[in-house]
Amino acid sequence: MKYDNITEGTFLARPNRFIAEVDIQGKKERVHVKNTGRCRELLIPGCEVWLTAPDSPNRKTKYDLVAVRKDSGTLFNIDSQAPNRVVREWLTAQGYSRIVPEYRYGGSRIDFYMERNVSGEKTGQYLLEVKGCTLEVDGIGYFPDAPTERGVKHIRELIGARAAGYCAMLGFVIQMDGVKEVRPNTAAHPEFGEALREAEDAGVDILFFRCHVEPDSLVIEEAVSLSCGQV
Repeated sequence: MKYDNITEGTFLARPNRFIAEVDIQGKKERVHVKNTGRCRELLIPGCEVWLTAPDSPNRKTKYDLVAVRKDSGTLFNIDSQAPNRVVREWLTAQGYSRIVPEYRYGGSRIDFYMERNVSGEKTGQYLLEVKGCTLEVDGIGYFPDAPTERGVKHIRELIGARAAGYCAMLGFVIQMDGVKEVRPNTAAHPEFGEALREAEDAGVDILFFRCHVEPDSLVIEEAVSLSCGQV
């Protein structure tokens, strides 16, 4: 997944979860933050950030903030739309005969529904919910960085789908280099951790999408399943 254009800046402040103030070549700009999570350990005054300029009409801000360099030196993609985009690209290379984004299942929209066909016959139905991980502590990824009732609801739907015969998967896109796994952030949302354990026990497959990040791109380098290793 690649951005059409990229501009470097220096983060100044975040007045609210949607807006940041960034210094771009000596000029203070108000920019859109493409991540409503807290990102407190990332968006620190003075840090390097990267932005895109979508050139869409009627926008209140010219730029979107999509990447930041943590004080450790690690580059993070914090675009909340990037995980679905990069997983869609990855899925197209995995041999599925049908891929449907935003698939209605139960009372939710699951990010992807997939099918495989062998000799013209459908051999399996798959559901994949995608979560982006931008929180890292001591080399481990954690999700979520804030309570997410929607995330718990999605896990419950996947548990039900697994019981109904689907191959149900929950995938974490790790939006930084060097992190190999994601654990539930029970300090932020204990219920999410409980739901994740129930999902594993019910046979929902947990995937880690390990990525390489550049200021202008996010690439899945490998996908690893907790249940069967390399995907």
